[in-house]
Amino acid sequence: MDIIREGSPYRKFIVLVTIENKQFVNDPEGETIHRDLVVKGGYSNVESVRSSKTLKMIVNAKSERAAEKIVSTLCKDLRIFNPIISECIVRSIGKVE
Repeated sequence: MDIIREGSPYRKFIVLVTIENKQFVNDPEGETIHRDLVVKGGYSNVESVRSSKTLKMIVNAKSERAAEKIVSTLCKDLRIFNPIISECIVRSIGKVE
């Protein structure tokens, strides 16, 4: 692991990875939450619920864009998600202060 030193071009970024089923894939968890909690709770104006998984990563990189690219590559290389049934959205939410 690289050590981040004062004056180094590397910074720590928070990168979120959201993994959710593609629209054509059933989402039993989301359907259950919608049917048994949301609608029964009186929120009939909510049309549907889709569940997802979020991973939060701290990444050392030169820029936010580089941090996102690192995590995107990691997710594909390590098969963090199944690209046939899932979508993977990677986005940085800023630097760690």
